[in-house]
Amino acid sequence: DCQMLLNQLKEITGIQDSAFLHAALKAANGDLMEAVTFLTEEHAQEPAGSCPGAGLSLPLAVGQPRELNLPDAATALAPANKDDLHAAAAFGALESPKAQAAERDAAERLQEARSAENKNRPKRKRCEVWGENPKQNDWRRVGDWPVGMKNIGNTCWFSAVIQSLFQLPEFRRLVLGYSLPPNVLEGCRSRTGKRNIAFMQELQCLFALMLGTRRKFVDPSAALELLRDAFRSAEEQQQDVSEFTHKLLDWLEDAFQLAVNVKSPGDKSENPMVQLFYGTFLTEGVHEGNTFSKIETFGQYPLQVNGYRNLNECLEGAMVEGEMDEPTASRSVKYGQERWFTKLPPVLTFELSRFEFNQSLGQPEKIHTRLEFPQTIYMDRYLYCSKELIQMKREEMKRLKEKMVILQQKLERYMKYGSGPARFPLPDMLQYVLEFIATKPAAAVSPARGSPTTLLQSPAEPGVLEVLSQPDGILEGKDPRTDDAAFFLAHPSPQQESSTPLQPSGSPAEMSERPAPHVVSEEELHLVRTCLQRWRNEIEQDVQDLKESITRINLSIEQMYCDPLLQQVPYHLHAVLVHEGQANAGHYWAYVYDQPRKSWLKYNDISVTESSWEELERDSFGGLKNASAYCLMYISEKVSRFAADKDDGSEVGQLQKEVEALPPELRHYIQEDNWRLEQEAEEWEEEQSCKIPQMEPSPASESQDLSSESGPDQSSVCEQSVRSLSSEHAMIAKEQTAKAIANTADAYEKNGVEAALCEAFHEEYSRLYLLSKETPTPQNDARLQHVLIYFLQNNAPQQVVERTLLEQFADKNLSYDERSISIMKVARAKLREIGPDDVDMAEYKRWHEDYSLFRKVSVYLLTGLELYQNRKYQESLTYLVYAYQSNTKLLLKGTNRGVNESLIALYRRKCLLKLNEVAASLFVSCEEARVAEGMSILNELIIPCMHLMNNFEISKEDLDAIEVMRNRWCSYLGREDMDGREQL
Repeated sequence: DCQMLLNQLKEITGIQDSAFLHAALKAANGDLMEAVTFLTEEHAQEPAGSCPGAGLSLPLAVGQPRELNLPDAATALAPANKDDLHAAAAFGALESPKAQAAERDAAERLQEARSAENKNRPKRKRCEVWGENPKQNDWRRVGDWPVGMKNIGNTCWFSAVIQSLFQLPEFRRLVLGYSLPPNVLEGCRSRTGKRNIAFMQELQCLFALMLGTRRKFVDPSAALELLRDAFRSAEEQQQDVSEFTHKLLDWLEDAFQLAVNVKSPGDKSENPMVQLFYGTFLTEGVHEGNTFSKIETFGQYPLQVNGYRNLNECLEGAMVEGEMDEPTASRSVKYGQERWFTKLPPVLTFELSRFEFNQSLGQPEKIHTRLEFPQTIYMDRYLYCSKELIQMKREEMKRLKEKMVILQQKLERYMKYGSGPARFPLPDMLQYVLEFIATKPAAAVSPARGSPTTLLQSPAEPGVLEVLSQPDGILEGKDPRTDDAAFFLAHPSPQQESSTPLQPSGSPAEMSERPAPHVVSEEELHLVRTCLQRWRNEIEQDVQDLKESITRINLSIEQMYCDPLLQQVPYHLHAVLVHEGQANAGHYWAYVYDQPRKSWLKYNDISVTESSWEELERDSFGGLKNASAYCLMYISEKVSRFAADKDDGSEVGQLQKEVEALPPELRHYIQEDNWRLEQEAEEWEEEQSCKIPQMEPSPASESQDLSSESGPDQSSVCEQSVRSLSSEHAMIAKEQTAKAIANTADAYEKNGVEAALCEAFHEEYSRLYLLSKETPTPQNDARLQHVLIYFLQNNAPQQVVERTLLEQFADKNLSYDERSISIMKVARAKLREIGPDDVDMAEYKRWHEDYSLFRKVSVYLLTGLELYQNRKYQESLTYLVYAYQSNTKLLLKGTNRGVNESLIALYRRKCLLKLNEVAASLFVSCEEARVAEGMSILNELIIPCMHLMNNFEISKEDLDAIEVMRNRWCSYLGREDMDGREQL
């Protein structure tokens, strides 16, 4: 069976490496389709030397969180690295050595192919997530901040499009002001007409809430349900998001046409949606000797991005196709056409086609190439009224590019001179020839007899003449200087540019070991030097002239369309709709320019966060990862100016004005929803008041601490005074303190109590100092033995260290004999002498709080590991999550402040994956009680933990683990054999 699966994998993917296929199949637990997903995912490539077939992508479910990439279960299920394996072994071998080795082998082999891109992957900021903090106050809108939109199941595309359109004041005004006379409403009999009217009404309600709600995000379910019903029908199946956007504009156009028909039946030119979004272009061309011309209407203008660097190149390619030469009797007939915009809409939308169909796989693929676009684009160069000027400039551009090619070819001949495979910059070759001519034979410059120089000199490296002397230019040795010669000539130093006379380089001792002519007369040397110098000057001048010409032409090309006459029709970028994922699936969000705030905002479902042009570039240009813009929305200068004038003042006041201008029924709708929010808040508060929080581990578990400490729990200790906290740590070291005092009997009898305290103080400090020099290991961490070991390893201030040690001898628990009582009293007296100027008590408290948190992390970690070994995954996950979160706070202050982060992350990841398997098994059992239990585990433990892990510094292993878990649940969506309640 295994061999049959391997053969099927080879046939499907084209990968021939059996070991690689076996590793993927093992990671997929024998699931053929899951293994195909691993192998054909974009990053999981076969090791060097395999046949092509990897590097293609399979679809995900639409609406997945944008932070996540496709899974690699082999790495997700394996420990991150060897350090993680060693750490795991320290706390017990949870897996057999063979299983660990096989798992690690699969992880390493698949991870090698991904390392290059992982290094270039930029870290991204983490946006707010719902469910991470369930407080009702966190659901409330803050001031005038724009509201988000709830994702009700694969609906991120709807949020991205609607948010971009809502932020257009003119579009918002049209939707909110939409109305039809009663007779039109009653007379509408067609199904599509009724549907469009219903959709407009729901969109009005949605827009009204987006204006006046007190919620942080709104629910678009009603409007979405109408869209989904339409796309479910046989004749209207949704193909992609672009299809949805076209359909949305069609519905809006038809809805507004009902109102236009009252005054001007059938006149689409009066339709406000047509006026806002639609333009026209003229196509002129020649086909098989016949010229043609036609005018077409467009809404979203499609652009192919493949093969272009920026939006202007992309547009130019769309406007000009083929050759436009007129056919003649002596030449073959050519095909070509040009497009010219004859009317531009106020809102100009470019639809970037980033998908192409893979014939071999029979499915679409996404194009990830980089495409830059500006914040302002001038459309003059694409307008019909600029036709004559633009055609002249296109001819000039063509001429300049042809000339550029010729100049670059000439320069190439200078920079790579020679007839064989080894080629070098010609000026360098002349320099090496001079060095050869000027080098004297070794006998002529041999050092004095007995000089140690003769023993230390190394053979010189071969020069260019040796290269030329080899058959066909093949090198026996290679001068490393020649590798960089082209670079240095292309970027000459000031000394090189000054054309200094050719002089042989190197000391006489070095020259004596180089190849040299047997006999060179002064006459010959002078002649050759003169010729070489002249030739080099001529060549350098030629190279310089070529470079200057190329620079001038480049500048002319760059500034070709910077003519003021071609900068009269500016369009400003309003919104960028971004897609992350593969051709058939992924996540969508939008960047929209906020006019009042003069900044970019990122609309990502319920999250609306402030962004920047730099972040927009990283997410939208493409080329680095699988996120890129699929739609650009530009607005004309008039629309931009109107928006700026309209928002010239407080946005709170402006929003309030728009709310007050709404029809009474919409204002009432907003008031009702806000009232419901208050009712929900009251009900939630009552519900929470009846609950006892259970998430944080019980303090009783801390009795498992290594030092068997007793007393108040650590969570309350952090809230106590600094004196109580330091006393707590002194009590932990009670036995060591007693030993130190016992060793002072002689000093106490001979020199008194102060001498005894001084001796005990120094002895204990020396012992702790030596222990602090030991490197912590998973088996033995000296920091848990004493607070001062922790302080010394983290370079705590000397005043903090000394006061802490003094408090150790002032501990009241040392009152067991006369000597210890006397030493305790003297130590307390000295503590009272230390004033606020001597020790910063706030800093002192922070150090003890950190140590208390460090011990708490250790307790949580060990408890979580023990529960994990006993397969109590729910309880274990709680402890490991709290251990990781607390440990992260410590590590921000220093690497020795906390425990090994990779160890906690490894077992948190393992525990989460195990728990996810448990929850999924319960869910698919089809027993109502078990299904409910599985969903409870998912909602109360797994999803909150995933949100905690999913920050901007998330590791590759955690990212893959989240992807595996998320794909497990997404795979259930749309299954026909699943009960409807389970689907819900």
